[in-house]
Amino acid sequence: MGLLKVKVAPGSKQTAVGAWMGDTLKLAVQAPPEKGRANDAVIVLLAAELGCPKTAVRVVAGAHSRRKTVAVEGWSETGLRRALS
Repeated sequence: MGLLKVKVAPGSKQTAVGAWMGDTLKLAVQAPPEKGRANDAVIVLLAAELGCPKTAVRVVAGAHSRRKTVAVEGWSETGLRRALS
């Protein structure tokens, strides 16, 4: 299981993967930061970008923060960085 640090900008105009800031990936999601909607949007975005099922992606830390740690089953940290660059 690979761990990925992300910084999320909820309520953005579009949902997209941004640039790397050191070891943290910037993500923009249209969903508002209420009732877990932004977390769900992060999971959908990463699953689509990586071509894996949504069930393989989960937020393991920072559920109520812009800075989150996401775990992705079946991926290494190096593989995640390469696939999302």
